[in-house]
Amino acid sequence: MDAVTQVAQQIPQGERVIRPRGVERVIGGQFVMDGAGVRINRVLTNTLQRRLDPFLMLDAFGSDKPGDYIAGFPEHPHRGFETVTYMLHGSMRHRDSAGNEGLITDGGVQWMTAGRGVIHSEMPEQTEGLMEGFQLWLNLPGKDKLCAPWYRDIPNAELPRFTLYSGAAVQVIAGSSHGVEGAVQRDGTAPIYLDIALPAGASFEQTLPAGHNAFIYVFRGEAVVGGKGVPATRMAIFDNAEGADGVVIKASAPTRLLLIAGRPLKEPIAQYGPFVMNTQAELQQAVDDFRAGRFTN
Repeated sequence: MDAVTQVAQQIPQGERVIRPRGVERVIGGQFVMDGAGVRINRVLTNTLQRRLDPFLMLDAFGSDKPGDYIAGFPEHPHRGFETVTYMLHGSMRHRDSAGNEGLITDGGVQWMTAGRGVIHSEMPEQTEGLMEGFQLWLNLPGKDKLCAPWYRDIPNAELPRFTLYSGAAVQVIAGSSHGVEGAVQRDGTAPIYLDIALPAGASFEQTLPAGHNAFIYVFRGEAVVGGKGVPATRMAIFDNAEGADGVVIKASAPTRLLLIAGRPLKEPIAQYGPFVMNTQAELQQAVDDFRAGRFTN
């Protein structure tokens, strides 16, 4: 099957969920200002980093008011993790100190590995209209925190996708689902990142490795998991019940959501703003290297 061809299919053998996970808790984000004054909903905060290891942060942004986003995110540094920006609507220009440049447009994804250090900017290339999307921070294993920076733009047309007979339409940004390999794979954290659209009354099931931490973020409609409703702008953290083999998600109305899961690193987290390392000494080195201009080498 062509990875980017939309097809209707039954649930493949081995993809059936027999013992689904339940919802541990439902969380609302907190609205903050970031960058040069961009209004965002910080859904996954640093208080959840241990519980949702290897994920460090999830921001949701969405506004048709230019004042909420026009200032963008001027040059700023990162070290020790990856950023995944998924643009539902709007255009954002990326430039970085490693020489990469790209434009994310409607439905596109930008995956950046900061590794040993990169300085980049993310600036809107529109002055009006809807700007909506997400940025996920994915931690790197300690052995990879000083790897070379890496960058990839993935236009929406190149995202692998499929549609089930139930009507569930899925885009596979990372990992795999129902036999479809995602656009990006990572050995260390083995992330699964799906954008799922469900008609009212439809359901979707996804098998998950037992050790993965997992959550959904609903941004349209309302999802139902194990009889528990998860409304729009809410995140539901799945439990890690012994013997559970995946998740089953139903829609009480036309619904769209992100399903994100990953293998926990179980390593110490030392963070100072945009630097995420394992120890305070490594963190201090990151700050010193940035101040000395070594992120541009």
